[in-house]
Amino acid sequence: MCGFSGFVEKKIHNDSDYFEKIASDMAQVLPHRGPDSNGIWIEPAHGVGFSHTRLSIHDLTISGHQPMLSSCGRYVIAYNGEIYNFLELKEELDALNVAHEWKGHSDTEVLLALIKYWGLSKTLRKINGMFAFALWDCKKKTLSLARDRFGEKPLYFGFQKNTFLFGSELKALRQHPSWDAEIDRGALTLYMRYCYVPAPLSIYKGISKLLPGHYITVKQGVVSKPIQYWSLSNAIQLGKRRPFDGSRSEAVSELNTLLHDAVNIRTKADVPVGVFLSGGVDSSTVASIMQSQSTKKIRTFAIGLDEKGYNEAPHAKEVAKYLGTDHTELYLSSNDALGVIPQLPEIYDEPFADSSQIPTYFVSKMTREYVTVALSGDGGDELFGGYTRYFRNENLWKGINSTPLLLRKIIRGSIENIPPQWWDRLPYIIKNRLPGELSIGKVGDRLHKLACVLDVKTQEELFGRLISTWQDPEDLVLNGSQPETIISDLSNSLKTESFIEKMMYFDSMTELPDDILTKVDRASMAVSLESRIPLLDHRVAELAWKFPLDLKVYNGVGKWVLREVLHQYVPPELIERPKQGFSVPISDWLRGPLRDWAEALLDPDKLKEQGYLNVTLVHKYWDEHLSNKKNWPHQLWAILMFQAWLDNN
Repeated sequence: MCGFSGFVEKKIHNDSDYFEKIASDMAQVLPHRGPDSNGIWIEPAHGVGFSHTRLSIHDLTISGHQPMLSSCGRYVIAYNGEIYNFLELKEELDALNVAHEWKGHSDTEVLLALIKYWGLSKTLRKINGMFAFALWDCKKKTLSLARDRFGEKPLYFGFQKNTFLFGSELKALRQHPSWDAEIDRGALTLYMRYCYVPAPLSIYKGISKLLPGHYITVKQGVVSKPIQYWSLSNAIQLGKRRPFDGSRSEAVSELNTLLHDAVNIRTKADVPVGVFLSGGVDSSTVASIMQSQSTKKIRTFAIGLDEKGYNEAPHAKEVAKYLGTDHTELYLSSNDALGVIPQLPEIYDEPFADSSQIPTYFVSKMTREYVTVALSGDGGDELFGGYTRYFRNENLWKGINSTPLLLRKIIRGSIENIPPQWWDRLPYIIKNRLPGELSIGKVGDRLHKLACVLDVKTQEELFGRLISTWQDPEDLVLNGSQPETIISDLSNSLKTESFIEKMMYFDSMTELPDDILTKVDRASMAVSLESRIPLLDHRVAELAWKFPLDLKVYNGVGKWVLREVLHQYVPPELIERPKQGFSVPISDWLRGPLRDWAEALLDPDKLKEQGYLNVTLVHKYWDEHLSNKKNWPHQLWAILMFQAWLDNN
């Protein structure tokens, strides 16, 4: 795992000192992504500069140093990530009797050799990994940028003046003297809706995120259209044309076998490896399989909070005890959160408002004290139908669609006229009679969220409301608009009769790369920890979409086939409980220990001077939250993370 950045300038001159300084400056702001070494490569005659910072995982010697030149001298690469099947592909090359003298045993050297003999497109289709890289072809004078299938590794690019910039994080691009980007109010508007900036947008005009599963080429200042080498949509359609036709037990067995390989290849490293463990289905499955493959106790790590309803640590501890792992846990307080919040804009480098970014950072920091690589359980909800909103949407739509619109509006008004805290005081016997999730946790917040969707007219609109933080972000962002992205047209996003499958696909294409994987990458890389995600092995995804929906969602429970795999290692009673999520009590913290920090960021004069947000609306929500009239934790967190980022940049 590493960081890289670079540039291609249209204006050519032979001042090597100029190019070296810029490349070095870009590298200097990414030491967290690569603390073990750094390097630059320049070609002044063509205006090209690469920089790289290295976190050594394979081949800890100088043989793995980057930027790396291919043995033939044609290609230069700066690469971030891991190719898990690089040894098999190396053997495949050797079997072809190609003349190649290996200098070390890094996956970077193998990747360059693959590109040399197979070309970029074929290589991308054959490699199994998480990656983003920049490749310069010294013969054709072209730059290629590529990103892994699900977007585990970040890659930004775009023109500033006459210079093409690229890199793992925006902070590296900002070091180039040509940098003069403006905030994109359209991207800001979408950020306020979703709490992340959806690809291909970035928060800046003219700077894009490369979409997962794509690559581009740049030649003589012209950027190609993104070329897709792997498509989840195509994988889904292929799975539907050639579906799994075995029994339920055979499905469990096949998934178990594949997950064993996906976990096994992700434990290969020349440094210590551990696992994030929350005690939920996904992370417990990864930990169980990893422990079953090891003769020693594996290292597992969990984070806990003292606040009731937010603490998963006891569940993780029970699973770890049953598996016999070497388990470490850390409990967070609001003071811990206060300490890291000022660092969040620097860590995430772009407005980002998933509050689980806080515990994710702390579990990464703790884990890095013991290991250099950590496996994570992300991806299971999207591939196997685990999110409760999938069932909530189906059930809600049935009720909404059968109720007259006028009556729904009356019900909405009745709910919203009563503050959430009053609903929370409902007698226990009444709470127990509420349907499903409404009876769990803070009833008032759930009822108010339900109320805001009661007037929808389509199932697509319902899902859009459920995943939106700000329902009307154009009212919040001055001169805001909502650009077209994949999010804009859910109805045509996937050809399937199942709306649950549409939601699963949508989440895999949007929230997974732009929220969850962004969160994990930035939090782990901030402390120089490499995260690896077995459930996002593309073979697992392709198998998951061969399974019929009732192997994933069965009797109203998601992830059925994945749960059955886990039950081979851990008793169901240790796992089966309502889905909790990885969150923190932001609502209470904003009224308490974070209040002064928040009020400084929400100063009306500052907001007015900056000119991005509707000051009146911001303070309406802030005042309602402070007075307990309403709970607006997510809406306010989105504003606060933007304001903190703005102050930092």
